[in-house]
Amino acid sequence: MSGPPEDRDPRRIDPDRLADLVRAAQRGDMLAVDELLTAITPYVRALCGPIALDLGPDAVQETLIAVFGHLRRLRDPRALFGWVRVIAVREAVKVARSRPVAAELPELPAPGDVELAVDVADVLRRLSPQHRAILVLRDLEGLDEQHAARLLDVPVGTVKSRLARARASFRREWRA
Repeated sequence: MSGPPEDRDPRRIDPDRLADLVRAAQRGDMLAVDELLTAITPYVRALCGPIALDLGPDAVQETLIAVFGHLRRLRDPRALFGWVRVIAVREAVKVARSRPVAAELPELPAPGDVELAVDVADVLRRLSPQHRAILVLRDLEGLDEQHAARLLDVPVGTVKSRLARARASFRREWRA
């Protein structure tokens, strides 16, 4: 692996290499655990940041602790990213709901227009954690309603209604 972890999409790691890392980490190989956590951290940040906003680092930390603590329960190493996604979204929502959000804007990766990224962050800040979570899952992660429902542990109808309300709220806040 080359370059800093932030520059790589961890989902592009060779699936066989990733499965080997997971198995080694499950056996207690601390070097494999370190490499695995380093590899998934950018993905966890990308999920937690838009949901937990400025509490994103706390959500990332809680997610990585949960992943490390429950890694032996992962039966299929090839399901790592789906499993991590479930943990990250739940932890991000939990962290966002448990603490008031600070006044300053979160750091956002700005691949294009920095001003637009700040505007989007401002709009996301005004949405509930549940609405941010559903927008991240559907519009950033590209999950369908069934997957999002399983991940959030709610009925599909709830996902559809939350998504409609979240998108309407985002549009309304965007225009404000």
